[in-house]
Formats: sequence, structure tokens, C-alpha cells
Amino acid sequence: MSAPLDLEHWAGENIKLADVDTALAQLRVGVAPAGGPPDLRTSVMTHIAWVPAGWAAQARAALAGMGERHPSRAILLFPDPDSGVDSIDADVSLERYAIPDADRNICSEVIELRLHGKRAKAPASVVSPLLISDLPVFLRWRGEPVWESQELEQLVRITDRMIVDSTEWDDLPYPYTRLAQLFERTAVSDIAWARTSRWRTILASLWPDIADVRTIRVRGTDAQAHLLAGWLRSRLDRPEIALEHVEAERLEGIDLDGEPVAFPPGDPPAPSDVLSDELDRFTRDPIYEAAVLAATP
Repeated sequence: MSAPLDLEHWAGENIKLADVDTALAQLRVGVAPAGGPPDLRTSVMTHIAWVPAGWAAQARAALAGMGERHPSRAILLFPDPDSGVDSIDADVSLERYAIPDADRNICSEVIELRLHGKRAKAPASVVSPLLISDLPVFLRWRGEPVWESQELEQLVRITDRMIVDSTEWDDLPYPYTRLAQLFERTAVSDIAWARTSRWRTILASLWPDIADVRTIRVRGTDAQAHLLAGWLRSRLDRPEIALEHVEAERLEGIDLDGEPVAFPPGDPPAPSDVLSDELDRFTRDPIYEAAVLAATP
């Protein structure tokens, strides 16, 4: 991963959406190399992030470096429904990355929109004019969605894949019943699930010895514990498998009927790496969906 060669920037308050397109066109002219071949605008998707209060730093950190691996138009939505005005403020950046062994560069766009007042209640009408035609739309939802809210309803309607991290949710496993209601409407990825991948590989290698397991004990986050238990129940078709959970900030160990499972090799991936992997997926994940359904009471 490399830092961008250039980062052009524009900001405005109480803007119209047409101002964003105008700003992007001007920024692309600003980073064009004098006398050289034009930079490539090679967006492969539109990446939307719904970023409620308190999640801005995490959202920007996960986005860092994504432009090089997934050239895209990233649209970060910061809702401020209690603002005293109904308007949109914008912060637009154009990042330019070098192509190895070539004399051309890639440009990636980042659009931050702060939605004030009633604008925060109609995100689809804000985002739709900025979507790139004929490219997939990914939605990263920070925190637990407000289930059945009009904001969630609108954004799911225009999204090909929704990416969540159920580690960010409270009162698990009950929210999984609400998440499962979205499975027929959009493909869903869960970063908490992705972070169990190395451990699921180890567990699968224990077949057939794990066929009769009665209890799985997980030292990790609440989400990882419930998803691993759901995965084991669904794969073995044994809903009676019990879960014991020991809270930890990361997945530190698994016991099966009191016997520890060998620790998988390697280090856990960085947040941007996990998000990057999820942006490579375009179809539904039936194994994850089955694990979610088996995780719920």
C-alpha cells in the first residue's frame, strides 16, 4: 500500500449536488500531469458509508489506502438530523496513485457529505445522482442499523451489498433476527464473521472428530462467539450445541468440550484489509446466512 502522489481538495457549505460533480471535474484537471498521459479514472464501484456521530475516525481509518486497491467513488454520509438547518455540506478529495511499472496514475474520489436536518432523512435522494452508472454499489453501515428506519430502507434499496460489523452492536444475538430479514433484499457481509475465517478453517480441519461436540467456548467478542456457535450448529445440523462466551477484544481462543483448539497461524488482518476483502465479494454468502439464523434463539 502506498500514499497518494497528490491529494486535491474542495469543500463547500450549503451546496447543491451539481456542485460536487463540478468540483470533481475541476480537481481532475488539477492533478493531470503536464505534458504526460492522462490519469485513469478507473472506478470499479460506488462505496457508500453511513457514518453516525461517533464513528467518523473509524470510518476514515478503514477507508485509508482503499483507493489504491479498489479505485472507486467513495461517498461518506454523516447524518446530523438535529441540525437547525436543512442543507448539505461537502468535502471532496481526489487521490492520485502511481501504477507500478507505468507512466500513468489512478485517480480515486472521496466525497464526504454532512446531511443537516431533513436531508439526513432522505439519503437515497442525495446519493442517487452521485452513483456511477452500471457499477455495483456497496454500503458500509457503521454501528447497528436503526431497524425499519427510512434511512436504512432507502439505502438498502439502492445497494448491491451491505457491509456491517456486528461487533459494533449491543444485545446480541437478538439483532441477528433483524439482519436476517435483509438477506432476500441485498447481499450482506459482516466484518465480525470475516475475522473468524482463520478459526473456521482450523475447526473444519478437525472433522470428523468434532461431529459430536456438545459445547463451544469462545474467548473473543460477543459477535464472534455467537457467529462461531451458529456456524458450528448449522454445519453439523445440531442446534443444541451450547455456547460459552468469555469476553475479549479479539478472538483469542476456542475450546471444544473443554479441549483447546490450536491457534491459527498468522496475524489478524488490519481493518482496511478486511474491508478490502469484503469489497471483492459480489454474491450472497449462504454459509454466513445459515450461521446468523442458527445463532439466534
